[in-house]
Parts: sequence; structure tokens; C-alpha cells
Amino acid sequence: MTRKLALLGSAACLVVSAASASADDLPVRKAGLWEMKLVTSGSPVPEMTMQHCTDETVDKEMSNNVSPMAKQICAKQEIKKTATGYVSDSECNVAGVNTTSHAEISGDFNSAYTVKTSSHAQGGVAGAAGRDNTMTLQAKWLGACKPDQKPGDIVMPGGFKMNVRDMDKLKALLPK
Repeated sequence: MTRKLALLGSAACLVVSAASASADDLPVRKAGLWEMKLVTSGSPVPEMTMQHCTDETVDKEMSNNVSPMAKQICAKQEIKKTATGYVSDSECNVAGVNTTSHAEISGDFNSAYTVKTSSHAQGGVAGAAGRDNTMTLQAKWLGACKPDQKPGDIVMPGGFKMNVRDMDKLKALLPK
């Protein structure tokens, strides 16, 4: 159960950071309901699908809230525009786990976008050996948010619902 919560927390962080890594670098996503399918290699939960209701204000707020947190845990975090989209490289430490990652982001942020990430993690529980991981986030715009949703709501697998505006809940999902 703890591993599943850690994975959900990691997925939520990926969703937040991919959606809003930098307000100046990445375009703001089209307002409405986005379906995000996360496929992870070497994980007990190889695939999960989430829905995120967003608008321009939420995407900008996520960037403003995530940036200070990322600065605390990441020694390096770079995003560069390329001919086909964006590339992100980072070096972060969460709960004693050092992770180096490289992400390629493509799409139009109006109908669909994809984030392909490869990472190497070292450390953690009893100095665990290095682990390589790949994740692909495929996001597609579904239309307007559902009547019972407000901007910022994310519905995780199993119906777990949270709002990214409540960063304390998001931080609580991260492993200590």
C-alpha cells in the first residue's frame, strides 16, 4: 500500500510538473478536462489513467507552487525549447533517493501532448542499487470539465480525488 501511494504521489508530481514545469517555457494547456495515461516500466502498477480539470489560472498557479518545491529538492532543473517541443533534464533528491531524469515533451497543449521520461534512481531504503525507469505520459483533451469538477481537480485511479491547489495533500503523498 505504501508503494502504491508513493507511485500515486510520483505520478501526481509528474502530472503537475509536466503540465507546468515553467510558465515561461511551456505553453498553458487548453482549459477543460484532460485525460492523462501514465505508462511506467518496471512498476507494480505499469499503467494508470487520471483526469485533470484545468484552466489557465490553475496551470500558472501550479507552476508558481511547484517551482519553489522543485528548487528545494532539485540541484538541477533545465527546460529547453527544441524543434519538436521541449527537453527537460533534472537531478533531484527525495527521501534519500537521488534521481537523474531526461524528458522529451511534444504536442500542441490544445488537443494532446506527450511526455517521455527516462530516469535513474540511486539510494533510498538501505542504499538500494540503481534503478532505471521509463515513463510515458499521454495527455488528451476531452472537452469541458464535468459539472462536479472545478479547475485543479485530479481524479486518480480508484476514484481518489484531490485538487492541486491543495499542495499539502500532494506533499503528503510523497515518500518521507
